[in-house]
Amino acid sequence: MPDEIHLHTLTSDVEAVHADAVAVSLDSVLELLEPEDETDVALHALCRRVVQAFPGAAMAGITVLRATGPVTVAATSDELAALEELQYRFGEGPALDAVRSGETVRADRAAAHERWPAYAASSEPAGVHSYLSVPLPVAEQSAALNLYGLLPHAFHRMDESALELYVEAAAVAVRNARRYGEARNLIEQLRIALRSRAVIDQAKGIVMALRGLDAETAFDVLVTRSQRENVKLRVVAERVVAAVSARTTVHNGL
Repeated sequence: MPDEIHLHTLTSDVEAVHADAVAVSLDSVLELLEPEDETDVALHALCRRVVQAFPGAAMAGITVLRATGPVTVAATSDELAALEELQYRFGEGPALDAVRSGETVRADRAAAHERWPAYAASSEPAGVHSYLSVPLPVAEQSAALNLYGLLPHAFHRMDESALELYVEAAAVAVRNARRYGEARNLIEQLRIALRSRAVIDQAKGIVMALRGLDAETAFDVLVTRSQRENVKLRVVAERVVAAVSARTTVHNGL
């Protein structure tokens, strides 16, 4: 019996060490990914360059339509971000039309009042007279590059063509930001899963040692307690490991 207890505990320890090693490896992968702040800097820099290249543009931003709704991922000013928040609130505006339709939107103040009355009325104090929004070719995600001008008729058809030169660069930046976010989320989920598995393996080894059970039966004991107490299996495992670590009695029939 003592040899079996030693073997069970050793096996659990080895599995835990392996899980920790994989978790450390995932952390190193995260460090290799492009930092999120660098992606944000690239998007904001692109917006600033667009404003510099187009004399009629006073502000520029990028709208992305996510599952949770539209969001401004880059803007040259807080004022622009506030303008786009108005569009999201009212569900109308040039940026939203561009991301929803996939077509370029160009309008002046008069057209804005006709097409987006609620937004146009609320954004009047900002003094915007001209709008130009161009959709970005981003797979599985709708996005648009938006220009705002303070002068009447600030944008023309030629500006639409010239803006196409910036569209691909903006699309690449948005794609990179999305992929980075997806990679971070996936790695974080894997890391949580590995840590949960490690503590469950430790708890299983403890139950095997205390009650002389095989691995499958010990796991069933933990599952039964999880269902009885209506808590996650990981929580039950953490309690068992904590109880043994503190040299206290493991209650509830274990």
